[in-house]
Amino acid sequence: MSLEFKNIVKRVDSETHIYATDLKIEDGGFNILLGTTLSGKTTLLHLMAGLDKPTSGELWFNGKNVTGVPAQKRNVSMVHQQFINYPNFTVFENIASPLRISRMPSPEINSRVQKVSELLKLTPLLQRNPSELSGGQQQRTALARALVKDADLVLLDEPLANLDFKLREELRDELPRIFGDRHCTVVYATSEPSEALLLGGHTATLHEGRVTQFGETSKIYRHPKDLQSAKVFSDPPINSAKIEKQGGTFTLNEAISWPVLEKHNTMRDGTYTVGIRPHHISTLAGSENMTSIKGKVVTTEFSGSESTVHFGVGDQTWVSQSRGIHPIEIGATTDFYLDISRCLYFDTNNELVSL
Repeated sequence: MSLEFKNIVKRVDSETHIYATDLKIEDGGFNILLGTTLSGKTTLLHLMAGLDKPTSGELWFNGKNVTGVPAQKRNVSMVHQQFINYPNFTVFENIASPLRISRMPSPEINSRVQKVSELLKLTPLLQRNPSELSGGQQQRTALARALVKDADLVLLDEPLANLDFKLREELRDELPRIFGDRHCTVVYATSEPSEALLLGGHTATLHEGRVTQFGETSKIYRHPKDLQSAKVFSDPPINSAKIEKQGGTFTLNEAISWPVLEKHNTMRDGTYTVGIRPHHISTLAGSENMTSIKGKVVTTEFSGSESTVHFGVGDQTWVSQSRGIHPIEIGATTDFYLDISRCLYFDTNNELVSL
């Protein structure tokens, strides 16, 4: 199965929500839409579902032009960020509702509901009402209703965003297994780069209504084609600054420089933008490719397993993210260690330098 956008544009009055987009999504694994709020993720999902029509362009699914086909005539299921369940229906009836609408025989409905309930661990809850369920159980019910339909296209719009951390991790781990043996195209929208990496598959990075890159998730993360795609795929934000390459040295400012590694020897001398993700800057010395830079600590944040430090680099503020708890005094000037083997270099057009 394939889903293809052909030069699709979406405008509302004079405002463009989706700029001209060509995108082909294949089935197998997750297809992820990654971007911040208002980047266009939900608009793209609504176009895929038939809940909205493009201003121009065509949408093709399984070799057929479905641009003008309404949602109710498409075999599509959608799960939203909010828990959308019928409050007066039991869990069983919530899951069975799309099958009843399609007038499926009761024995087949019972069989399908039982099967999907076992998959999502809802069997003991089938006679309860949504008000008696936890948030995770309610979202499982919404997922079950999407799955029971056996749709050709399943759209998940940040379905785990409103769950607590533990439930979010649990369901995120289960989703690939849940969809692993189903013959459908799955599109999952998220604003979290870490979630995209955990789910794998293919990712489209979005920024202000434009798809900046599409491909295998891990490859896009390691080799973003431009600085904007790298920014979309980094949380905390990627650190970036103008640098100069001269011979065997990169120089950020008079106080910060590092050697050019062998793999970067083919780069011409001149001006570039360096990008380095926060978890490649540590408060502790590490591998042989670490270069020490000094920075003035602005703020610190500690979680149970990580230390995040915001520090000044010239007139910019950079972020370091290290494993473990490393108390550092705010206002102090301290050493940070930059893994130069992980640096990304972008040319004057902000495109990744191919090596």
